[in-house]
Amino acid sequence: MAGTNHWKLLTSLAFASALAGCAASEPVFTGLPPVQVTASGETAPVGTGKADAADDPAIWIDPANPNRALIVATDKKAGLHVYDLTGKDIAFTQAGLVNNVDVAGNIIVASDRNDGVNAHLAVFRLDADKPAIVSLGRAAAGTGEAYGLCLQKTAPGAPITAALIVKDGTVRVGTLTVDGTPSFTVQWEYKIPTQSEGCVFDGDTLYVGEEDAGVWMLQQDGKSATARIVAPVDNQRLVADVEGLATIDHKGQRYLLVSSQGDNAYAVFRLPSVEYVGRFAVAAGAFGATSETDGIEAVAGNFGPAFPDGIFLAQDGDNAPKAQNFKLVRWDQIAAALGL
Repeated sequence: MAGTNHWKLLTSLAFASALAGCAASEPVFTGLPPVQVTASGETAPVGTGKADAADDPAIWIDPANPNRALIVATDKKAGLHVYDLTGKDIAFTQAGLVNNVDVAGNIIVASDRNDGVNAHLAVFRLDADKPAIVSLGRAAAGTGEAYGLCLQKTAPGAPITAALIVKDGTVRVGTLTVDGTPSFTVQWEYKIPTQSEGCVFDGDTLYVGEEDAGVWMLQQDGKSATARIVAPVDNQRLVADVEGLATIDHKGQRYLLVSSQGDNAYAVFRLPSVEYVGRFAVAAGAFGATSETDGIEAVAGNFGPAFPDGIFLAQDGDNAPKAQNFKLVRWDQIAAALGL
């Protein structure tokens, strides 16, 4: 009898342990059911293994051939990778702790966290023909730890407008000069209450993700901004953390995409109204599902038979047994699944 009770106790403990393990790996909240899509490709893993290292992707489009694109992405423990659309790692440069990245023409800009007290923007030139990433230097960007970053899409040759987000939620928007030693001149600044990272411009409007609260809309007002939350964390559309933000054009309409990291999904909103239109998830397929996504990117265009109507990119927080990487999804499949 004692042996039976001992067995029952061991069984109960094992069951409780299994439940605890499941609870630890499952999100606490689950939002509205997302439609399911699968990845059409993936990048090679970043160089840093067994760590939260892959973070944020950007897409460079060849100005001489708009059907050609490359992926620039951060290993936030080591530097910057360049991948082709098959996912092959074709260039890398050591840059230490670079977090978010964006591109303007052949200029690559990353938020530089190598100095945790004073923020910097790390600036590079992409030589797409070699390919190679050439460092142009760093631009000082005020006090605080550099965290989020995005660039305003402007005409070739126009001044580069950058938004840098300090980890405490301070947003600094200004002009980045890359001739000679890079410099950053702040035009306006706004303090979001808590930790923020993801951002994207839509014209002169800046959208910023406050991780625990939702998506803010910021519009310049002199040296500050008018600001309001337009897509709150509600455990339906968005489940904390709010992470990467991206925009894409589709059939004459512009959309805002947001990484709902807490339940491994992506919310889609119509712009400029920020009207919710649906959610999607990248499910298990030939290249695996995505989970715990930080940075995302999206771009419309015809990039050949593999991506005839645009690309959605998502950092994959769990690419075990390999290091983290980035998944590529056909935009037309996402649009069809959402009925756009």
